[in-house]
Amino acid sequence: MAPDGSQVGVKSIEEALWLAKNLEMDLVEVSPNADPPVCRLMDYGKYKYEQSVRNREARKKQTKTVVKEVKFRIKIDEHDFQTKIRQARNFLMHGHKIKAIVMFFGREITHTELGAALLDKMIAALADVSEIESEPRREGRSMNMTLIPDKAKIKALKAAEAAAVAAETEPPAVEATPEVDDVDAGTPEREPDKKEELVEVSTDESASASAEQESKQPHDGQDEQTEPQPDESESAAEAPAPVSATEEA
Repeated sequence: MAPDGSQVGVKSIEEALWLAKNLEMDLVEVSPNADPPVCRLMDYGKYKYEQSVRNREARKKQTKTVVKEVKFRIKIDEHDFQTKIRQARNFLMHGHKIKAIVMFFGREITHTELGAALLDKMIAALADVSEIESEPRREGRSMNMTLIPDKAKIKALKAAEAAAVAAETEPPAVEATPEVDDVDAGTPEREPDKKEELVEVSTDESASASAEQESKQPHDGQDEQTEPQPDESESAAEAPAPVSATEEA
């Protein structure tokens, strides 16, 4: 077989080796059990390298499944049971399997129905993230079952949680402020305050009082009565005559 996959035909070993040497290829036996055996001309080193790269990529895509054990007793307290359920839910959310084991001690083995009821309660508590791989069954002095993660339910649950977180962190919407004309038209006129009314009344009263006082005061040159000026002749007659010195003697 040629390097491109075409058929060369039936050749002897010497001819096949001669072709491989001329083409600087390796002669690799592909199917030794065929009649005649099938060989291929190829670069064997390159083939091994490409095969290792494919295997490495396949290992990267491969998911490693881990089985986590969760153990109970039939006398477990409710608080402890809820703690075990939270641990199992965390394992399932990370893609791990859960192996639930109920252990019986002493004469508890005669009450296996209590263990079955405990496992049924666990199934109901984890129904939103898991599905049953193996039903509860008794093995010796224990009863166990296996739960596997339900990828569709887990994906929907994570999407709902992310939406809830986004809704809480989203800032509140800012309402648009109305225009000034709308505000003036929508707001009623403010009634005057009583104090303002009192101030206006007091100012009116003071203004009227000052106007009355001005009206009562006489105007200059009009309301004042002019006193009559005495006549010069009358004042001269009324004045006493001067007394001479001789008359006094």
